[in-house]
Amino acid sequence: MRRKHLTPIYLSLAAAFGVLLGIVISRSNNANTFINKGGNMNLIDKVFYLIENNYVDTVDINKMQVEAVNNVIDKMDPHSEYFEPEVLEEVNEDLQGSFEGIGVTFRIEKDTVTIISTIKGGPSEKVGIKAGDRIVYVGDSLIAGVGINNNKVMKQLKGPRGTKVDVKMYRRGVPELLDFTITRDVIPTYSVDVAYMINETTGYIKLEKFIATTHKEFVNAVKKLQKQGMQKLIFDLRGNAGGYLVEAVDIADEFLPKGSLIVYTQGEHRDRQYIFARRRGMLEDTPVTILIDEGSASASEIVAGALQDNDRGTIVGRRSFGKGLVQEQFDLGDGAGLRLTVARYYTPTGRCIQKPYDGDREKYLYEAYDRYNSGEMFSADSIHFADSLRYITPGGKTVYGGGGIMPDIYVPLKQDSTEYFFNKIVNASIVFQYAFDYSDTHRDELLKYGDEKNLDKKFRFTDTMWNEILKEAKKKKITGTEEQKEVAKTMTAQLVKAYIARDVFGDEAFYPIYEPLDEVLKEALR
Repeated sequence: MRRKHLTPIYLSLAAAFGVLLGIVISRSNNANTFINKGGNMNLIDKVFYLIENNYVDTVDINKMQVEAVNNVIDKMDPHSEYFEPEVLEEVNEDLQGSFEGIGVTFRIEKDTVTIISTIKGGPSEKVGIKAGDRIVYVGDSLIAGVGINNNKVMKQLKGPRGTKVDVKMYRRGVPELLDFTITRDVIPTYSVDVAYMINETTGYIKLEKFIATTHKEFVNAVKKLQKQGMQKLIFDLRGNAGGYLVEAVDIADEFLPKGSLIVYTQGEHRDRQYIFARRRGMLEDTPVTILIDEGSASASEIVAGALQDNDRGTIVGRRSFGKGLVQEQFDLGDGAGLRLTVARYYTPTGRCIQKPYDGDREKYLYEAYDRYNSGEMFSADSIHFADSLRYITPGGKTVYGGGGIMPDIYVPLKQDSTEYFFNKIVNASIVFQYAFDYSDTHRDELLKYGDEKNLDKKFRFTDTMWNEILKEAKKKKITGTEEQKEVAKTMTAQLVKAYIARDVFGDEAFYPIYEPLDEVLKEALR
């Protein structure tokens, strides 16, 4: 059971930039060893020993130690992190490519767990659970209308393979709750969001993150598109916050000739290590455009930087996040773990693209606010790089280090005031919520379209639907001119269709319909 990312495309600043914790994790052989040198007690040991044995009141010494560790790590860099056992298990699971659960994606809607989709062939689909069903009870525990949250839901539904969980479901149109007994199983997770042909010759692959199965998924997607006639590829890494270094390297290898430098790493206690393309890649002769933005971090930047520095393909979008640090994960022996920054990585020209960090973690994570304030998000002319960070690729192209990958073709955000009303109703989740509710109440008739292509051609966004959205905007005191509302109506019609297609036919149905609203993708196609 996995909750897919279901956030609208247009986000508020806080939502868009508050979670960019992109990670590059090297899986070295020595990364799971915790060394206790023993010997005389150091200062920290002495202090905790004295507190535990002499302090006036009872103290939780373990809790104090965790707090001390976190305080120390916070001062070092923004990507080193200590994880307590239950948290470590969850973050590791997110990168493993599978987990054990009931096989659904869900959303908490009006304090009720609503099934968005069931994993094809998974435990929930096998017993007859459908999209739109609401979970009311798990076992004897009521979970509807009691302030449930995602973590609590996942704890109740996930569990070892072969174990069973009883649930009671509400299904629209059925007077009584439905009883299901679900046998948990291994559920695959996927990093390729979608792979389809945009036109007769151009394929499109969107990658969400770099997990243990990413390269395999990517290869399968490429093979599928090549069979459909792909001659060019648009590879979308926007919003991809990173993951495993080895997966990023393997994907870059598919584009570059054998012997090409992909990346190198170096740290105070890590010798310089060069990583080269090792084989003939599937896409060496395929023209490629890579899409990036301020949410592309870490492993995404390795791929974009490797191709840019090898004069391979074109990078389109906005400047990437700027994370050039490598973490190794150490097992602390009690189920806890430490992800410690051990090196910086450098693109083939020698660029370190790690952005500055002055010890203020919040300022670092929300640095994209500064890009808005400086005007960078609206014009590439607002971006200034120091000459000392200037590098030249073998083909003579100028590139810069010091804070992310700068695209070859910059696509700023629009400052068109006519889109003001549209952006306001989208950022207020009015469009997203309306599409969700419409899908939920019209699911049977929407399924009759058969797929997203038919829905895109035949579904009609009516004046009545638009007026319902305007009523919600009025409730939230969102106003606009008549011109702004006319522009918003046209754009909303397309976005509503895209959201409905995703709710009814799955995530992969969203992107083909959303295309006309995607300025970066349109620039890539041009």
